[in-house]
Amino acid sequence: MMLRVFFLEKIIYLFALLPWKPALALGRFLGRIAYGIDKKHRNIAFRNLKESFKEKTDKEVCTIVKKVYENFGMNMMEFARLPRFTSKNIDGFVDYKNLNYIEQAKRKGKGILLLTGHCGNWELLSHAMGLKGYNGYVVVRDGDSPVFDKFLRKRRMKSGNKVIGKKKAMRKLLRILGRGGIVAILLDQNVTWREGVFVDFMGRKACTNKGLALMAMASGAQIVPIFIRRKDDLCHEIEVMEAVSIVDTGNKDKDILVNTQIFTEKIEEYVRRYPEQWFWLHQRWKTRPKGSGLHS
Repeated sequence: MMLRVFFLEKIIYLFALLPWKPALALGRFLGRIAYGIDKKHRNIAFRNLKESFKEKTDKEVCTIVKKVYENFGMNMMEFARLPRFTSKNIDGFVDYKNLNYIEQAKRKGKGILLLTGHCGNWELLSHAMGLKGYNGYVVVRDGDSPVFDKFLRKRRMKSGNKVIGKKKAMRKLLRILGRGGIVAILLDQNVTWREGVFVDFMGRKACTNKGLALMAMASGAQIVPIFIRRKDDLCHEIEVMEAVSIVDTGNKDKDILVNTQIFTEKIEEYVRRYPEQWFWLHQRWKTRPKGSGLHS
């Protein structure tokens, strides 16, 4: 495995040697090629967008889907260059908006749960926040390839962050929050009935992980929404939002549902503002409520 990781790193390193603008142009070009040949995910994205923005024409939806592919291609090129973003140069590529909300949350002393999703270049979001001194733990789903997983983990920790697999991670994460640590969770992926609850997202019921609500209720940690978007080829903006107040009525099941809905609305608000920045290629609505047809 170590040898395969070594060769993968060398291949990625070759992409990182490209000059900045040509690298991004190549990424955009590769994204357009993927749009043309990847019929399966192109159709998934088209259906997702049509259901979410019923007022948009087919032409408008196709334009957004193309931009999603282009953005993903550029993300890959930036991921190849991730180690070249340092604390000395990151401000030249990323604008930070409202970091004071994180400082306010830190003063509460009960840890911070960063709420985010697959918007913009989410890998750069984690890296850039680490370079800014907000090192934390990123909760991820283990992939299908151990080799690629090992490579991803190594690269994701370049800025001082740590990676935790989401399986059986609750106790460890609560200990981190108890020490005043930072935990980042992407809450916009489909999960099974066992893992989630159904809340409204973009006008449809979406099965959403209940772990964030459980941790917030158990720890008293501050929930701080944070997102990144591509402003142009050479600049991104990280936007931090004011901490979210959670509902605690004492009815655990109801509170999980209500709070997960609140968190999901924060993601939807951002996605509706910048639809071309979200990863529409994912089958977000795959798991369906009982009695509605197909299930996961």
